Amino acid sequence: MTARIERVVTSGPVDIEGVEHKVENNTWILGDDDEVIVIDPARDAEKILEKVGDREVLAVICTHGLPDHVGAAIEVAARDEAVIAVHSKDKRLWRQTWEETWPDIEMEDEGLFSVADVELEVLATPGVTPGGVSLYCEELGAVFTGKTLLMDGPGKLGGEYPALADQLTSIGERLFTLPHETRVLPAHGEEGTIGDLEPQFDRWLAGSLTGTAESEPPPLVDGTGASGIRLSLDDE
Repeated sequence: MTARIERVVTSGPVDIEGVEHKVENNTWILGDDDEVIVIDPARDAEKILEKVGDREVLAVICTHGLPDHVGAAIEVAARDEAVIAVHSKDKRLWRQTWEETWPDIEMEDEGLFSVADVELEVLATPGVTPGGVSLYCEELGAVFTGKTLLMDGPGKLGGEYPALADQLTSIGERLFTLPHETRVLPAHGEEGTIGDLEPQFDRWLAGSLTGTAESEPPPLVDGTGASGIRLSLDDE
């Protein structure tokens, strides 16, 4: 197997409801010496394409529709006329950055992408956004988690958890069921493994993320108590 994973780090401001946040982003490149898939192309298309080199970009996959995940998507995809994939529930969020375009592919749960003799399986992991996904490559023992799961815990948006109950459900059902040695490759920060993070899950459910006392059922930011979290992704 010649497929490998490479990282490009970019940095810059992100405006969230009128407040500017400075962030660093990981763009991940998966492929071999001939072809690649680019995951979460952030801001600097030139830097990303420099890393790609003369390899063909088959697809650009965005784990979320947030601006700092899609900012270089059009330019990176255009060089080789690659397709752009975003989950159907994040299409409107995509349009906040790219008002006159739609993604080529609307990803759905359990969809598959192939590159360099390996596959990426789409895992729906909503929470930070309704259409957030993670991408699992079993052959390489790695999962690209976007903002759903970082090495310091569940990712936030502007310092808040937009839908923490959904996010914890996503993490518990879709990510912490993967093998413990699976590499966690997030959209921000350094990588780790599922085994590094899974032992913290009970504390997150008990309210440690919101600073509530563990002796009582803590209310989450969406009003749901930790004891009432349903491990289900079904819509209400």
